[in-house]
Amino acid sequence: MKIIFPLLFLFSLNISAQSDTTRIKELLIELTKTSKPRNYQNPDQLNETAAFIYSYFRQYADTVFYQTYLVNGITYGNVVARFGDTIHERLVIGAHYDVCGNQEGADDNASGIIGLLEIARLLKTQKQHKNIELVAYTLEEPPFFRTEYMGSYIHAQSLKQSHAKISGMICLEMIGYFKEEKHTQDYPIRFLKLFYGSRGNYITVVNKFSKGKTARKFTKHMNHLAQLPVRKFNGPKSLTGIDFSDHLNYWKMGFSACMVTDTAFYRNKNYHQKTDEMGTLNISKMAKVIDGIFFSILA
Repeated sequence: MKIIFPLLFLFSLNISAQSDTTRIKELLIELTKTSKPRNYQNPDQLNETAAFIYSYFRQYADTVFYQTYLVNGITYGNVVARFGDTIHERLVIGAHYDVCGNQEGADDNASGIIGLLEIARLLKTQKQHKNIELVAYTLEEPPFFRTEYMGSYIHAQSLKQSHAKISGMICLEMIGYFKEEKHTQDYPIRFLKLFYGSRGNYITVVNKFSKGKTARKFTKHMNHLAQLPVRKFNGPKSLTGIDFSDHLNYWKMGFSACMVTDTAFYRNKNYHQKTDEMGTLNISKMAKVIDGIFFSILA
């Protein structure tokens, strides 16, 4: 089933792996080689990055707009792109574009943003009747993490307050770091290594126990459709790392949500360090992750 199902599905859509590794490299350079780090202390740089994301979305999306708000008198903003009809429930796919401190943030989280940008391009090539919203968030990183100033909190709250019909949310958080060697993967609980292995060569879909229909469906499709190893992880919200990204705010608002991740600091020791540079990423596997996400949201 693991082999037959994806082949039948891809044949029915008449599509194959499409993420462009050359384009991914170009986007990594654009996002990481900026004049200043993409952090809250450099709002001009955040605005420049947001403008780049906006202009990229404009090439492919039906609608693109900024969702701005004030923090201590400074304007910050999410970038939102919409695709497809408005009849079906909306699926939100999001990633943050800011970084922690003075670093390039290649994996955290230029990789997630590139996932959004490539998905935008791929959606334009397909006739699909989904209702999809891509959101690039600001202010995910400290000192705003777990506060109402997170871009994802602003977005999730706006959906709840407007009574929007949302099927769920998929968070892309660090999707570019992979290692084939043994003992390159850590876990919040040591015995998990017995089940998931010691090699950091897979992508993970992280869910809380009560994940909801959309997160459950997406996780199942990723397991079948991604052309690299996928590990499904369900756990309590209290487990360290399970809510360490923007999906936590959708959980707060009662939406079904999950996170696609290379497991961050449990694997990538460049996490929140100046060494988080594009040369550390595996571009070919990152492309396969993006393809898997794309196929799964169409399924």
